[in-house]
Amino acid sequence: MADIKVMGVLGSGQMGSGIAQLAAVAGISVVLVDSSESALQKGMEGIRSSLQRFVKKGELSQEAANDALTKVKHTTLLKEMSSADVIIEAIVENEDVKKNVFSELDRIIKPHTILASNTSSISINRLASATRRPHQVIGMHFMNPPPIMKLVEIVRGSATADEVFATIKALAERFGKTVICSQDYPGFIVNRILMPMINEAFYTLYTGVATKEDIDCGMKLGTSHPMGPLELADFIGLDVCLSIMKILHHGLGESKYSPCPLLVQYVDAGYLGRKSGKGVYSYRASPSNGNPRSRI
Repeated sequence: MADIKVMGVLGSGQMGSGIAQLAAVAGISVVLVDSSESALQKGMEGIRSSLQRFVKKGELSQEAANDALTKVKHTTLLKEMSSADVIIEAIVENEDVKKNVFSELDRIIKPHTILASNTSSISINRLASATRRPHQVIGMHFMNPPPIMKLVEIVRGSATADEVFATIKALAERFGKTVICSQDYPGFIVNRILMPMINEAFYTLYTGVATKEDIDCGMKLGTSHPMGPLELADFIGLDVCLSIMKILHHGLGESKYSPCPLLVQYVDAGYLGRKSGKGVYSYRASPSNGNPRSRI
């Protein structure tokens, strides 16, 4: 099983920065890469803030938090990943973009380096086909936010080597995660079940069965979900939900996976959820009372 000393993380958004934080806290040197310098700065600030929250809760010492920060190097240069033993890709959920990056990385990294994708739904086999090392390509799907959520979903491609699987499973466990394993089918395990539920919640709202508040309240109090499906969709990002539903619909070919027209309309209008300030609910400050989470 490979000894991981340096880990590359591609993408400094909430997922990428969270994964980088996990690795740094576990004592691994991290190269965090993003094409945007401003995104990198935002990602690093997110790591600092998150570490301090763990310190305040008594779950991490200030010394350990400071040490973790020193282990994260951030850069806009992809070539800086050449020293990594494992690279975890956490960029936009778009197959063509991911394949282009995998192809480029394949040319500049070490022969033994493992390429893992944080994709939540895209075929690992198709991503692996963009490289000359399909046996070293694997899915490593973290839940959002990575420092808090306890699960990692590992997805093996048809060619993924046993040693690669064992290395990634051990890495996830080093991060303190519980591992579940999926075959390479659209949506894997979690999103194969979760996204149709969210989509059905949109259909319930779209057809006028109930208000958004009652839909969410029903699922929280009636089924003990910590968040209602519409609130959760806003947290995930409506564009991400729509992308996954399209992948499920295309890959599985059943009408039950057809994205709800209301979900499509929201995304077309730019209502992407919390990250855009508006989704099913509004997260913008109200001019009248300054409530940052007023709902419409």
